[in-house]
Amino acid sequence: MTSPIHCGRFAPSPTGPLHAGSLLAAFASWLSVRHQGGRWLLRVEDVDPPRTVPGAAQSQLALLRHMGLHPDGPVLWQSQREDAYQHALDALVASGQAFACHCSRSELAASGGIHHRCVARHSRPDPAIRLRVAPASVVSFGDTLRGPQQQDVHAEVGDFVLRRADGCWAYQMAVVVDDAAQGITEVVRGADLLDSTARQILLQRALGLPTPTYGHLPLLLGADGRKLSKSEAAQPVDEGDPMAVLRQLWQLLGQPAAALAGAATHADLLQRAAAAFDRSRVPLHDISSRQAHSSP
Repeated sequence: MTSPIHCGRFAPSPTGPLHAGSLLAAFASWLSVRHQGGRWLLRVEDVDPPRTVPGAAQSQLALLRHMGLHPDGPVLWQSQREDAYQHALDALVASGQAFACHCSRSELAASGGIHHRCVARHSRPDPAIRLRVAPASVVSFGDTLRGPQQQDVHAEVGDFVLRRADGCWAYQMAVVVDDAAQGITEVVRGADLLDSTARQILLQRALGLPTPTYGHLPLLLGADGRKLSKSEAAQPVDEGDPMAVLRQLWQLLGQPAAALAGAATHADLLQRAAAAFDRSRVPLHDISSRQAHSSP
């Protein structure tokens, strides 16, 4: 695919209906790229069959359409991308940057789950494949929302999995290959994925792929203080009035209600929001679901 001047994406996993936290991330990514005159794409991250809920992807895509968040191209389904991931993996193995690993989680428990060398006592019929992370692999990047970030991937993560022992593709592998294939230049997503960014940048470098910019949003928390997707408060979004939902999300992103006050139609509201969005106003602290429900 050809890369546009600016391109962002939203990539939900079909593990259930979209909740308010997911929709907040979708709207923020749409706002950021639309404000810059770019393209916005969708990807269904259905690369993990055991966690995929039948019908969830179709429900998620329908809700985004209902909210007026339409992609500028076809939806990419990771379940149809096996050949692309295998091609990238073969290149890494051939170059010695990836290797087969027979270690189990219990065998790595002594090192806190961090792999620096293989300690497997037995061979597996289908071992995992890991990226070889050299000592002092320190990755620094500028988060567009949170400022300078740095992680010593060797010390904090170690050699990480690209394809699991059960044959499923790891998130890090699929997302890096697909961001490059879709020409993504900007990733706006939840802060729960901030820790993955350095690994993705290392993998991009190993594959010779471009690195997008990254911005990590505050998480929407349930009343119990947990990330909304893991909380009992993670109910599906009320689809009754999309304009009301978007106005609420707009304010949760720290944007002024006055900017949308005169919008009479759904399309007008989205146009005004795209023009007025200011990412410097996005809060860095996590947001309570109680605050979300009480926002005017």
